[in-house]
Amino acid sequence: MNNKLNLDKLDLQIIQHMMEDAEISYADLGKKLFVSGGTIHVRIKKLQKDGIVKGTKLNADLKLLGYDVIAFIGIYLKESSLYDSVAKELYKLKEVVRLNYTTGNYSMFAEIICKDISELRTVLHEKLQKIKGIERTETLISLDESFSRNVRVLE
Repeated sequence: MNNKLNLDKLDLQIIQHMMEDAEISYADLGKKLFVSGGTIHVRIKKLQKDGIVKGTKLNADLKLLGYDVIAFIGIYLKESSLYDSVAKELYKLKEVVRLNYTTGNYSMFAEIICKDISELRTVLHEKLQKIKGIERTETLISLDESFSRNVRVLE
């Protein structure tokens, strides 16, 4: 049992199954876990209220939608105290899909998704470099995503 979050085995099982298949009905999940669909519903609502479950996401094939370039941008800040203001500006860019505050060489690490190299160039030259507080960037272009997965909350 996880005392910090007050989660029991059933909560963790629900989370694990929902991460594997967010479309499973509460009734079907209840059958798998030997509880009622109503129990699953109540548990999910509590997990949402506690901020543990933050909704569901559609996993679309971005290449089929015309997004051919995934890039990772290491961002050097002029001063680390500028993180919050730079993060707010990066949030405004639709191409930035993930941002992390990091240790190591970069102050920030961003994932950017673009339709093509031309769009990436525009993002780098006309958008990122205009944000006050960014000293410089390093860009890594993904050639292929071998896999992507959720963490297993149950062993």
